Amino acid sequence: MTVLPRADAHAPRMPPPAPADPALLSRALDVAGRLANDAAEVIAATAGRSAGAVGKANPFDWVTDTDRTLERHTRRVLAAEFPGVPVVGEEYGADAGADTAPLRWVVDPVDGTANYVAGFPWCAYSLALVDADGPVVGVVADPSRAHLYAAARGRGVRANGTVVRVADHRDPAGGLVCAEPATEPLLRAARAGHAGVRVLGSSALAITQVATGRAVAAVLDGYREWDVAGALALALGAGAVVLDRHGRPDPMPTDGMVVAAPGVASVVLGWWLG
Repeated sequence: MTVLPRADAHAPRMPPPAPADPALLSRALDVAGRLANDAAEVIAATAGRSAGAVGKANPFDWVTDTDRTLERHTRRVLAAEFPGVPVVGEEYGADAGADTAPLRWVVDPVDGTANYVAGFPWCAYSLALVDADGPVVGVVADPSRAHLYAAARGRGVRANGTVVRVADHRDPAGGLVCAEPATEPLLRAARAGHAGVRVLGSSALAITQVATGRAVAAVLDGYREWDVAGALALALGAGAVVLDRHGRPDPMPTDGMVVAAPGVASVVLGWWLG
């Protein structure tokens, strides 16, 4: 059994990413922000009234006309604004060469589609520009709360223009942990540690709650790159730690992650692993 450090021990640190071109950051932020605002208007106007909703892998794995329309719109704009930069999206897959390109866009037009179909107010539009060191630029639109979150490497995170930071916690007690999904070991450990667990049904919004300081941590399993890329840009820009399931800092883990305030990351990792 791995012995994990206490929350008041040396907190894990993220490796520093390579600096990004300032002009690229500004332009990517502008385009991504416009796309997110467009998507937020469509999602807010159609949530709970989703035409063309069908199940994909199972009856609870939804895709709607809104998913398809927003992703097509995103791809058209990005192709015009950033020719040669491939796009990876939930509905239409990866452009040729995306796995080896120095930059790629990653989009989830509606993260939390089951919530969107039901009219439940936890769904988001997520878009990120990613390089070999992880997210360079990321935006997450939360239409139900009329919030737009945006981050660029080295420039911090803003929520509707206001700077936000991860919460400064040394102990998860009294805080909230977002989980996708909530496993029995995590629920038991959080209960014993006097913390609450919340399942939002949107990986992007779960991570975003950590970036904004509303939650002390998020624990995710069973996601895809497009579910998390935009929100990870927020979390990293706001000062959160991102750990893979082995406790290693990683800006974009592929097989489970803990996103947390640095002082509680190791404790929450231990809760998750049991």
